[in-house]
Amino acid sequence: MLGVVAAVLFFFAFLINAADISTNDAFSSTNVMLLGLTALALHVAGIGAGWARRR
Repeated sequence: MLGVVAAVLFFFAFLINAADISTNDAFSSTNVMLLGLTALALHVAGIGAGWARRR
């Protein structure tokens, strides 16, 4: 799930950068990209992978 969130955040960062949209400092393309990298790191670490039933 966090991998999908990371992909969406990377897409938004790309759109902000490619369209040259002027945003405030909190939503700059670099900050959105860093949020995507954080979500991707959490996904790779196994956090947010969902619940697995043990038998």
